[in-house]
Amino acid sequence: METGTAGGLGASGPLAQGREFVWTNADFARVQALIYQRAGISLHDGKHAMVYSRLSRRLRETGHGSFKDYLGWLETHDGPEWQEFVNALTTNLTAFFREQHHFEIFASHLRSRPSGSPWRVWCNAASTGEEPYSIVITALEALGASASFKLVASDIDSKVLATAANGVYRVDSLKGLSQERLHRFFLRGKGANDGMVRAKPELRRLIEFMSVNLIRDDWPFREPFDVVFCRNVMIYFDGPTQRKVLERIHRVLKPGGMLFVGHAENFSESRDLFTLRGKTVYERR
Repeated sequence: METGTAGGLGASGPLAQGREFVWTNADFARVQALIYQRAGISLHDGKHAMVYSRLSRRLRETGHGSFKDYLGWLETHDGPEWQEFVNALTTNLTAFFREQHHFEIFASHLRSRPSGSPWRVWCNAASTGEEPYSIVITALEALGASASFKLVASDIDSKVLATAANGVYRVDSLKGLSQERLHRFFLRGKGANDGMVRAKPELRRLIEFMSVNLIRDDWPFREPFDVVFCRNVMIYFDGPTQRKVLERIHRVLKPGGMLFVGHAENFSESRDLFTLRGKTVYERR
């Protein structure tokens, strides 16, 4: 990790660091503060290289010669660059049917109600769409094609959300799916699109994609949800932020509703809100 004062780095120049731009501890601290304010993300001190790499592209795109100038400009403007800043610093690691046991529990939960019961589900870290499509595939398999099922899929990153809504993927990214699922739920590309697949309309019509910032208290939901998937999001938040988000999820989830979280996430300190019902599966009190 980088050390030294801003003056020392400036005097030696960015090339002495092997970098295109000067990068100081003060720059990193400003980035930490700004992404925490905007997205609730707590960047730990080991993220210097990642932040430099991702934000350097924004400096080139916006024509700024230093992080100091770029961050100063960002702080005095409230335009679309803020979304680009957030997009650059969010992590979008995902896969179809990641953490398979959740989908087995979800399918069993869907079958527990009388046939024809309506379902409202929220996936609040949609990323590039693999998780939302896995959710609706599970629902169609469990409930049938005429299911009364609606999924809201949200993310803070506008670019990955556009990819998710498009529903186009490389065939090799679906290698974990059975041939039966591939044939039933995806269309294979031909010609110039060979090697690609697209989610069928029957999947996409069940999903409403939207941008939602989890740390803002302006969630646009009028009706409560039966199930919420909030997986591998909270690991980027500090304790107080996690608690605020859990309280808001509690408000939009029906009593007895299910909350699925990531494999590294544990909310035992929020027993007043949720009861553990399985491996990283909680029930709303």
